[in-house]
Amino acid sequence: MSQMYNRKCRWTVRGILSFFILLVIVRAAFTGNYENIFVCALALILFCVPVFLEKHLFIDIPPMMEGMIYCFIFAAEILGEINSFYTRIPGWDTMLHTLNGFLMAAVGFSLVDLFNRSERMTFKLSPFFLAVVAFCFSMTIGVLWEFFEFGMDYFFATDMQKDFLITQINSVLLQPSKWNIVVHEPITSLIVNGKDWMEFPGGYVDIGLIDTMKDLFVNFIGAVIFAVIGFFYVKTRGKGKLASSLIPIVLQRDQKVEKNKKKK
Repeated sequence: MSQMYNRKCRWTVRGILSFFILLVIVRAAFTGNYENIFVCALALILFCVPVFLEKHLFIDIPPMMEGMIYCFIFAAEILGEINSFYTRIPGWDTMLHTLNGFLMAAVGFSLVDLFNRSERMTFKLSPFFLAVVAFCFSMTIGVLWEFFEFGMDYFFATDMQKDFLITQINSVLLQPSKWNIVVHEPITSLIVNGKDWMEFPGGYVDIGLIDTMKDLFVNFIGAVIFAVIGFFYVKTRGKGKLASSLIPIVLQRDQKVEKNKKKK
């Protein structure tokens, strides 16, 4: 009964979000925005990934974890990109990068944990090293994503690394005597190609560095949080309720057959 309820919940979440994506596709088709149609199609494809992994890896992804994945994809692609939440809502990008660090640590932990439980593996990792691997996996994905953002901005003139306005320079370069003393110089105006942008209180536009470091830092926070959760999950032999709702389990042979029958 519980498994049937959980299955209905995850399909309900996926179905509702997919319905909203289809509405966005219709809107984009009427406005002739084919780029948004592509983003929506990509989101729908990503929605199929958890089901694909469950079927081919013979695992069961907990409903809470699966729901978080669906909501993350929808928040990033549909709300963030298409509906401009990244620029309209302060902290939207920070929130998603923190959640990404958490989810990627969960994915990394799950992969290693599945190998750890396999009888074919000749070594077993301790809870501490499982947590370290999960953390490193999450940070690696975070770094690769920042490389991707920089590459898109550099080669295709996008603005995936959102810019920040800096109102003060703190630099030893401005020290006339060349001593290693920081000079704090406020910026009172922003001039681009001879045009004074009066709507800004003054400052210069940082092209991505602060955004990249902020994203990596919050990714680090999310990764550390799950690494700690995962550590105690293994330490207590799977007794943690929060971790149990986020970490996939390996199905036994009879469970695999039963699950495949239900999906057919």
